[in-house]
Amino acid sequence: MTSTNLEGTFPLIARGKVRDIYQVDPSTLLFVATDRISAYDVIMANGIPAKGKILTKLSEFWFDFLPIANHLVPGDIFAKYPQLEPYRAQLAGRALLVRKLKLIPLEVIVRGYITGSGWKEYVRSGTVHGKKLPEGIQESLKLEPPIFTPSTKAEQGEHDENISKEQADEIVGKELCDRVEKIAVELYTRARDYAATKGIIIADTKFEFGLDEDDNIVLVDEVLTPDSSRFWNAAKYEVGKGQESYDKQFLRDWLTETGVAGKDGVAMPEDIVTKTKEKYVEAYESLTGEKWVD
Repeated sequence: MTSTNLEGTFPLIARGKVRDIYQVDPSTLLFVATDRISAYDVIMANGIPAKGKILTKLSEFWFDFLPIANHLVPGDIFAKYPQLEPYRAQLAGRALLVRKLKLIPLEVIVRGYITGSGWKEYVRSGTVHGKKLPEGIQESLKLEPPIFTPSTKAEQGEHDENISKEQADEIVGKELCDRVEKIAVELYTRARDYAATKGIIIADTKFEFGLDEDDNIVLVDEVLTPDSSRFWNAAKYEVGKGQESYDKQFLRDWLTETGVAGKDGVAMPEDIVTKTKEKYVEAYESLTGEKWVD
């Protein structure tokens, strides 16, 4: 399911790369995780079956696991809003009611291993998000302690930009940024240590936070999914090279090899769809200990 349509029951206020967001009332939103998938900032023409449900269930697992207030509104959406019953096929298993909060305008990234854009910057300048790191670090090396590497939160269709802690201070204020950094590193460390017991390395992750009416920091959006994190198989981990990820790697590789990376309207072949879904399912089952059933 790559698109939702509630036919005016609640107004659609945003359609992101994965989620459709509806306004339920002035203080409540309905987040619906579709099966859309994007790579190189472009949404594919077809989706990954059940991907939205996997992301939703995994986020719910982490929301329950992590010791911080979150934006979920408990309860059955169809019991609370009977007018949604005709759309059960679109919403069941992939929709969450959430509190509408004041968002902190940062992509809060925590890196526990040096990889991706952080590794590229380090090779180029010896820094990660402007922070100087020791010489001689190898690709995929564990960083201890983990480091806070924020980026801007771009508008739809634009690119996030890696920034330094000092630049983040200027955007949201140093006091709030310090609080966000402390909480994010603590949450990442707790999740990283848990995942290690399940044979998964969480190399890095992106959190998003909001503020409630008392200016308490609240965890929002999705949490520690293959779309917002790099998960590696601990049994295959080897310092000094890139690692195979539990995410869109099959898709990215195929797009690159076929020369269509970054182009609109690209449809994935069935084998890429199947392999990608298998990775999402494997990550879910490993982390939660539950068997995935579509």
